[in-house]
Amino acid sequence: MTVRARATAQGVGGRLDKDGARRRSPGRIRSTGVLLILLALMSAVLCYIAFSWWLPSDRDRYRDYVAAEPCPARATATDCLSTWHLTVVKAEIKNVGKTSRYKATLKDGDSWQGVVDFGDPGPLLERLKPGDRVTATAWRRDIVVLSKDGVRQNTSEAPRDEIQMNAAVGMLAAFFAAQAFAFGAVRLVSPRDHAPFTWEPYGRRMLYTSIIVCFGVGLPAVWTGIPWWTVPAVGLPAVACAAVLMYPRPESATAGGGQAAGPVPR
Repeated sequence: MTVRARATAQGVGGRLDKDGARRRSPGRIRSTGVLLILLALMSAVLCYIAFSWWLPSDRDRYRDYVAAEPCPARATATDCLSTWHLTVVKAEIKNVGKTSRYKATLKDGDSWQGVVDFGDPGPLLERLKPGDRVTATAWRRDIVVLSKDGVRQNTSEAPRDEIQMNAAVGMLAAFFAAQAFAFGAVRLVSPRDHAPFTWEPYGRRMLYTSIIVCFGVGLPAVWTGIPWWTVPAVGLPAVACAAVLMYPRPESATAGGGQAAGPVPR
């Protein structure tokens, strides 16, 4: 009965070591390694897109917007700033749990009606009432600013100088790619002994550290307006130092000559 139970356990999840911990077969560990390397390649592609297209595109769009001038009379171009006088149909401010919605429905007589999104309720949206007349500024066929009685508010379509967060997201993708590739490669080369490149504790700590560093540097960079390149300039050394400092040291041998017991690498 004991032999049969032991054979069943080995057939389902791999063999059991002398302490009763289940060890996966080398084939399954190598499959995990291949999956991690594929995830690393995908994350590397996202990093490349963030720095080669997304960040430059948002930067150029903001520069074009800042340099745009009011449209001359009867102009048909979309790169200039056109002004429209519209009527508010309704203003919508809803906060349900973690979901917020800030919208204004506008119309131009009987010829046009549309919805404009905002990132927050103030300073103008919370004051609007049905029937109010507002001035809308449009750029490249999008309403970017709404104003009334000297109070202005940018819409969600207005370009913003926040490319520091583009850099932070791209840097996070790079960190994940490097970690996944390293953990996957070790599993392919040494499936039976891939410690300390395991989720607990090194992998978890490194992933959380990467997230904290990227957003901990990116958000203050946006708030202070410092150049975007300072995000990787600060984040890369910080994560590199964390990788060295948090690298698990070899466990010391016990008094009896054996090694201290620890969790089975995953």
